[in-house]
Amino acid sequence: MEKTVHSFPLHPECPDVRRLADDPAEALLRAEADVVAAESAAERDRYRRLEDLEEAQQDGRGVTRRTFVAGAAATATALATAQFVTTSASFAATRTGTLIHVFLYGGLDGLSLVAPAEDPVLAKARPDLLLGDDSLALGRGFKLTSAFAPLEKWLRAGQLGFVLAVSDERLSRSHFQAADACNLGGLPGETGGRGWLDSLVDALGKGTAFRSVGIGSTLPRSLVGNNGALSINNVGSLKLNGEEKYRAATEKAIRGLFTGINHPVQEAVIDGMAALTTAQKLSARPYQPAEGVEYKGVGSAFQQLAQLIKGGANVRVATVGMGGYDTHENQGTRPGGQLHRRLNELATALAAFFTDLGDSAADVTVMVSSEFGRRVASNGGGTDHGHGGVVTVLSGRKLAGSLLGTWNGLNDLDSGDVPEYNNMFNVYGSVAQGRFGLTNAEVDRIFPRRKYTPMKLYA
Repeated sequence: MEKTVHSFPLHPECPDVRRLADDPAEALLRAEADVVAAESAAERDRYRRLEDLEEAQQDGRGVTRRTFVAGAAATATALATAQFVTTSASFAATRTGTLIHVFLYGGLDGLSLVAPAEDPVLAKARPDLLLGDDSLALGRGFKLTSAFAPLEKWLRAGQLGFVLAVSDERLSRSHFQAADACNLGGLPGETGGRGWLDSLVDALGKGTAFRSVGIGSTLPRSLVGNNGALSINNVGSLKLNGEEKYRAATEKAIRGLFTGINHPVQEAVIDGMAALTTAQKLSARPYQPAEGVEYKGVGSAFQQLAQLIKGGANVRVATVGMGGYDTHENQGTRPGGQLHRRLNELATALAAFFTDLGDSAADVTVMVSSEFGRRVASNGGGTDHGHGGVVTVLSGRKLAGSLLGTWNGLNDLDSGDVPEYNNMFNVYGSVAQGRFGLTNAEVDRIFPRRKYTPMKLYA
């Protein structure tokens, strides 16, 4: 019996599959590309028709703007949202430098990081959690845990400093409530649920799709808002969805679809594609840190940031999260202890990061904070939730000292907690102000319902 050969038209302007190549698999691949191109052309025509409708509405010819927006949104959502997720807000750079907020989840016991060396209140309240003789000497009679020894180079250079007794009256002892307020820059009702770093981005002017980056699988609350931050585990994870063999054809089709449409989504998608190109370029070969630099533990997050910063991605604000600081028991302030190990992992990562950055570190500031401090008294092996924590600042710019802000001692505790001598959001704002050269008014807008009072943190 003679075999019947059927032809299946793919598109009115696309030839039958059997005419595209002798090899069936190659023919199907070419047919797929032709279909994408044809559909892209049709969608571009659709956009242009929508533009004509909008112009008709402007001329009073009976077409509403709502008709235009609804039609445009269908295509923009299907492509821009699905493919670029949070890269949709992309701009060109203005203010330079990078601020990285490291958040220690669980409530860091600040007195296990930095403490007054001979304070009698401390010696009586927590004899089992005092810093050891191996601690590093600071100014004003304080000492720093030996866990931070990897950062001694920057401490002696005046680039590592600590703000003690940091809190805010709106913070409770609830992890969720306090972390939420810290990331938002106030209570949800005051901020509308918008993160303080996203509000900061408003003051920084235009930037690339990488101007706001959260290292991790989910976007932290501090970056949620109007400016479209990226959330990535690693640089190589930013890529078009779908099978690898179709990505080039898909990218070409999307670029064609969103070119020459005279619509705001054009800029978003084009810059989103630029972000993909940058990520693909940076991840094309394994990242090689500077000689002698090795990233371990939480350091893997800083490696991603080093790759972006050194690669010219123009990161302006970024976040790194680290857990394990809820030390109700087995706190271990001295070498070998649980908290000492966590702090040493962080310090080792920061030292690797600044070493890897080299000259680029001059434009980078890292701020480390937690949702609250802990009570002054030991509970018999650990410490319970309290207030008056510590904010750590590591900066390429020289600081005003190793101990920053106000410290009035532990003689008058706040219900067993370190008093609030320095407001958290004044600290956050002053770190950002010194990094980016913001005015007081610009910082004031970042933290709603609170009058900003600047602090001298930089030399």
